Amino acid sequence: MNKEHYIGIMSGTSLDGVDVVLCEIDAKSCRLIHAIEYPFPSELKVELLSMISGTCTLEEVGRADHALGLLFTEAVVSLLVSHNIDASIITAIGSHGQTLWHDPQGEYAFTMQLGDPNIITAKTGIEVVADFRRKDVALSGQGAPFAPAFHEFIFDNMNTSIAVVNIGGMANITVLGDRLIGYDTGCGNVLMDMWIQKHKGVAYDKDGAWARLGKVDYTLLDMMMSDEYFSAPYPKSTGREKFNEGWLDDCLLNLGAKSDNKIPQPTDVQRTLLELTALSISNEVLKFNTDVALLCGGGAKNFFLVERIKALMPNVEVAIAKNADEIEAMTFAWLAYKRIHKEEVNLKDVTGARKNSILGAIYA
Repeated sequence: MNKEHYIGIMSGTSLDGVDVVLCEIDAKSCRLIHAIEYPFPSELKVELLSMISGTCTLEEVGRADHALGLLFTEAVVSLLVSHNIDASIITAIGSHGQTLWHDPQGEYAFTMQLGDPNIITAKTGIEVVADFRRKDVALSGQGAPFAPAFHEFIFDNMNTSIAVVNIGGMANITVLGDRLIGYDTGCGNVLMDMWIQKHKGVAYDKDGAWARLGKVDYTLLDMMMSDEYFSAPYPKSTGREKFNEGWLDDCLLNLGAKSDNKIPQPTDVQRTLLELTALSISNEVLKFNTDVALLCGGGAKNFFLVERIKALMPNVEVAIAKNADEIEAMTFAWLAYKRIHKEEVNLKDVTGARKNSILGAIYA
């Protein structure tokens, strides 16, 4: 089969940038050709976080949907222009959209991603595939994570037992074997990013340098790890509607009420949040007795976090995956390929859906 060109767009929970990739894809391979990270406007980030953490109007939802559609369009155009790519060679764009809320287990199960695909296709002239998650939810699945299906596609030929761990705003694990297993392990970077933004005014803790200055508060860590999410069986998925500033504030309030110690210093909270991410990831990897853990996503660049994950799993080889930063965006380029070719995606064992299905809607 001929190779085709697809663009993938991913804007994750951290709201730290829009990842855009150009991939060459056929039935057996997905090769990254170009990638950029397009800046996420600070005003739009503040607006979205306010909508997620509080209440909002239908007008605000509509405006955000339009603004995100424009942002994703600008990101695609930036990729095309910076690498002198003719839009006519692109078969389709796969756009994940920006998740505002994810509630696959409520009375009326739903997941909401904004970023109007009509705007993207109208302004680029390229077909767009979007709205990937809601079909899975309609089939009683979690609607997340989707990366395990792509991890199986690109890593299944390795001659060893591996777990792939994506550390974005949330973290998820993929275990490759006779049966594909994947689920969200819990918070990835989201709480660390939120805390350093609040106290230092920067978007993230580069290399974990600020966390390294602090000490783990084990009473706080035990309290956070006692959250029912971490002991819940898979399939499971989560997001900002669960792990957010309110969740952390509640933990700190409970700590103050139950402990003779004072509330930890901000650096100690940051260090404890990093340990929470490392521990919740390593606990899940160790359940499957894999030889190798491949890390990807933004958290794979946090040297101190990677150091702690390695220390908690001394008998597992921990490595950084090739194209670690781009794998999530590549996932949605590949999912667009699957949709254009009307191919089902192997996710039912990951999400708990009743069956595998063709995912995504085409905006011509």
